[in-house]
Amino acid sequence: MVFKRRDRLPWWKATLRFLWPRSGWTRAFHYVKHRVRRLPDPPHRIARGIFAGVFVSFSPFFGLHFILAAVLAWILRGNIVASLLSTFFGNPLTFVFIGASSLQTGYYLLGLRNNPELEAHGSLGSKFVDAGRDLKDNLWAIFNDQSADWSRLTVFYDEVFFPYMIGGLIPGTIAGLTCYYVSLPLIQAYQNRRRGMLKAKLAAIREKAAEKAAEKAAAKEARAGGKDKADAEVEKH
Repeated sequence: MVFKRRDRLPWWKATLRFLWPRSGWTRAFHYVKHRVRRLPDPPHRIARGIFAGVFVSFSPFFGLHFILAAVLAWILRGNIVASLLSTFFGNPLTFVFIGASSLQTGYYLLGLRNNPELEAHGSLGSKFVDAGRDLKDNLWAIFNDQSADWSRLTVFYDEVFFPYMIGGLIPGTIAGLTCYYVSLPLIQAYQNRRRGMLKAKLAAIREKAAEKAAEKAAAKEARAGGKDKADAEVEKH
């Protein structure tokens, strides 16, 4: 393959790069911030897009965050590009907080906190593993004589996915509204400053053009005056 890496990274280094890129998350944050501020749209539409992207980051639909953020931004009449960029609110550094807050809120709302059945079915990590095994085994069951068994996937849905989905609504709304109200005045100030800088630059260009035009007119006038003076001297002689 043309773009395949020659020196394959060991799994631990690849995991480390995923959690902490070589350029660092600070550079990625500043890049996203720069792109969002320079979007050619009114500040309130950009802020709505930011709300959509941050809100969707608290949902368990991993792999569909871009699509969901774009749809929600369209419904809210927000900026779709801003919503896509804002889904980076969910990243390896924040997913632990997002997942924990969403799950615990979901358990509280559904009355599952301190429920002994949660521990009876294993740890959170084992439920992910068991759900993956169910998917794999049931996929192979299509091509052999084994019967499909969805019990472990049902446990995952009841005790992880559904509580995550319900619980993510509250912290997602809080985080989304916080980012909306924080970003709106910042974007307004940036656009006003940028608009003022562009106006000043345009005024300087116009002033420079007017000076050049005045210089050309003065030079033309001087040449015309010299010619008239020369003609007058010729007529005098």
